Amino acid sequence: MAQEQLFIGIMSGTSLDGIDVALAELNNVSCKVLATQFLPYPAEIKTELLGLHFPSENELEIAAIVANKLARLYAKAVQALLTKNKLKSNQIKAIGCHGQTIRHRPELEFTLQIGNSALLAELTNISVVSDFRSRDIAAGGQGAPLVPAFHKAVFGSTDKNRAIVNIGGIANITHLAKTGEVIGFDSGPGNILLDSWTRLHLGKDYDENGAWATTGVIHKSLLTDLLSESYFAMLPPKSTGRDLFNDKWLKQHLLYPECRPQDIARTLVELTAHSLYQAIANYCPVVDEVYLCGGGAHNSLLMNALKQLLVDIPIANTDNLGVGVDWVEAAAFAWLAKQTLENNFNNLPEATGAKGLRVLGAIYPA
Repeated sequence: MAQEQLFIGIMSGTSLDGIDVALAELNNVSCKVLATQFLPYPAEIKTELLGLHFPSENELEIAAIVANKLARLYAKAVQALLTKNKLKSNQIKAIGCHGQTIRHRPELEFTLQIGNSALLAELTNISVVSDFRSRDIAAGGQGAPLVPAFHKAVFGSTDKNRAIVNIGGIANITHLAKTGEVIGFDSGPGNILLDSWTRLHLGKDYDENGAWATTGVIHKSLLTDLLSESYFAMLPPKSTGRDLFNDKWLKQHLLYPECRPQDIARTLVELTAHSLYQAIANYCPVVDEVYLCGGGAHNSLLMNALKQLLVDIPIANTDNLGVGVDWVEAAAFAWLAKQTLENNFNNLPEATGAKGLRVLGAIYPA
């Protein structure tokens, strides 16, 4: 019988909303999320992280200082989870920490996630596994998306062809054929553009349930322009991030003075829905059912837009597969850490484009 072990996964994604922490009980064949913790980012950290996405003066020193701040926030979130669940650090095998992406440039052969894993190991007295993306890029891959390997291990079916759709800041798709074949890639923007537009016009971090966007109408010409982005026509494997889909990218398409802010918000929701639909239609051979996860799964307007496009395909949340929509990626990094410690391959060349299977991650012992 497989021996269960406790791992912690930490995910802080492109949306910059905060830190997701999942306590996962793992063995070779299953993942059970036992407890979770969320710690929102302070406004100061958000501002600093946004600034680090683009070249600036003294950015190396700023990045190092922010990395230390992140490590302390990660440690705070881990300690809160341990305390709430009456656990001690020596009961946790390891922490899998994604870190915060500040640059993702696989075309230049690098990606950068910060978070000072050495400091995190020191503060928590738990071994930390991080820097999962670099080895995949060294092997000729995109370094992303990494979660399809976890999706395959935990969500795969021999009866149904499934598409797992994660809608975070960036949206990604994993196609799990019942034959065992896997395709994984970033489809394009998830919440990243709508969140930024909402922050600009409403002063809120996100448009809850798409309430503001619902008051607008889809501007068809704008939608067509947005969908003309060459990234959408690229064949998988492919990955993207804030380096491409950012405020500057959106601004260059805003050429319609009759478009009200809420119309642009509504069109951005449709952009996410259409780019996901087109990606599934073009690159996922047969899909019997779709399972959603990530923050976008809470946006009822976006969910309805997807259902209208994927009219013949049942859509549900990953809660139905045993992992809550908000915790799939954090659980994935707990799983990735376990694979690293056991020297098991944990990339998926079909998703990243790497020239072969690799063991990803750097280990910082407790």
